[in-house]
Amino acid sequence: MTCCDCKKDISFLEQQRSLEKYGVALCQRHSSLIDKIRRNNNTPLEAVQLYYALKEAGTNPMLEWWDGHKSIDIAISRVKLNIEVETEYQMLTHEQAIQDLEEAMHSFKNGFTTIRIPSVVIKYYLADTVRNIQGIMEGLKANIKVI
Repeated sequence: MTCCDCKKDISFLEQQRSLEKYGVALCQRHSSLIDKIRRNNNTPLEAVQLYYALKEAGTNPMLEWWDGHKSIDIAISRVKLNIEVETEYQMLTHEQAIQDLEEAMHSFKNGFTTIRIPSVVIKYYLADTVRNIQGIMEGLKANIKVI
């Protein structure tokens, strides 16, 4: 088995540990990097899984990209797409709604589109989620100038 990130051969034990922890096969170096990213940014596990699925699909995503205002779970800069993985399913307060609207405004001002994906969709429908994101990317490519 090889690491999903660097393609380096990994041991069976490394593979088992990372599959149990993240759902993807990672070497010790990349497991440590993902641990640090998750700890520093409170990154959802599903964002890590989606990141590697998109990477495997050839979309060239970036995990925890800083947009100048906040850290974005996943960014695909070639088509100016930000992806936020939603883990909270509480009732939306007016403060949260205004904050979400302001974040969307900052993204749009910089030419980016932000989509929010519930973590449960990634957990149970990862392949469908990747396919849909690829469709969104195709639409964005057709409508904006690619960087």
